[in-house]
Amino acid sequence: MTSVTPSDLAALDATAQADLVRSGEVSPLEMVEAAIGRAERVNSELNAIIHERFDRARSEAVAVDPQIGAFPGVPMVLKDLDGASAGEPLHLGTRFLRDRGYVATANSELNVRFSKAGMVVIGRTNTPELGLVTSTEPAAYGPTRNPWDTTRSTGGSSGGSAAAVAAGIVAVGHAGDGGGSIRIPASECGLVGLKPSRGRVTLGPEMGEAWGGLVARLAVTRSVRDAAGLLDAVHGPGVGDPYWACPPVRAYRSEVGADPGSLRIGWVAQPPDGSFVTDPQVAQATRSTADLLLELGHQVTEDHPVGLASADTTGHFLVAFGAWVARELDRMAELAGEPVPEDGVEPGTWFLAEGGRGVSAAQYLAAVEGLHRASRSLVGWWNDHDLLLTPTIAELPPTL
Repeated sequence: MTSVTPSDLAALDATAQADLVRSGEVSPLEMVEAAIGRAERVNSELNAIIHERFDRARSEAVAVDPQIGAFPGVPMVLKDLDGASAGEPLHLGTRFLRDRGYVATANSELNVRFSKAGMVVIGRTNTPELGLVTSTEPAAYGPTRNPWDTTRSTGGSSGGSAAAVAAGIVAVGHAGDGGGSIRIPASECGLVGLKPSRGRVTLGPEMGEAWGGLVARLAVTRSVRDAAGLLDAVHGPGVGDPYWACPPVRAYRSEVGADPGSLRIGWVAQPPDGSFVTDPQVAQATRSTADLLLELGHQVTEDHPVGLASADTTGHFLVAFGAWVARELDRMAELAGEPVPEDGVEPGTWFLAEGGRGVSAAQYLAAVEGLHRASRSLVGWWNDHDLLLTPTIAELPPTL
């Protein structure tokens, strides 16, 4: 390594790291060694990485061509909920698969695309069981601690990845989001978290869609340009995907810094249904952002889709959610070749699955149809607006 130190590398985003590798100032192996060294120093306190693959990462780094891919030699982590790697652990945050030593039998297409971009995985990160809750503290592996304050949560379900990025172990952490699992950890750890549109990034070959299309996968990053560059590298359908999003007009990376003109922006700081009160600091941060956007020349009004206050939407979601959780347990049983017992998962998971098993096919379809109606109602608001500004969560990062 030249005058660039491991501490310097820990402070850089993935785009800057890739530039150093491409220029020959730092080799892919040196980049990966710096990330491993950082993990060895801080992970025992944070519990972000639960499956190390340090030796394999070193071998893969040696084989990286510094001139191929968007992020050659850039180290990253994979979330233990998806992003399967053939022959490596995939436990979904559960004791059931952990205790049976389950390993994946195939690579996910997204993982293959990360590799084609030149990235090197150093480990797999902690996640709540099946990604069902918004704090990463599963019974299987214990809590992941927030690098900014180790008494506090990193959010969920991509909390292990967020902790690894916020702590400077890596600049990119693979993540997925059904109901906030990219956005919440990004918020609680001070990162960028983009949940792509459904069909933008393939979920294959494991599945065509997850949770009726609610689940999308990408990453948490340290910069907006990293999120854009990563989306450029991995977006697009996989073989046999049931649907996909239209390709962008131009590269996402070219949108960073481009003049958007005067945007029509609505904002809301308090939950429209009045179910709780936003923390004053969070509400003030939202108002300050709205004021800044107004100063920058945008059209800003305190406005939001009326459907955000609909209790029907929550009711439809809960019916479908239980069915999805029941299916997750059945899928685990298929992977392991044996049924999942009640004590194989956490009580909350079992409770949700039991409720889901009582949902008929007709009730499930009615719930999905209800969610589709809600989506049409909500999206109509964007006929007259470009952006909706809200808090990501309504409180400061909670204690574990």
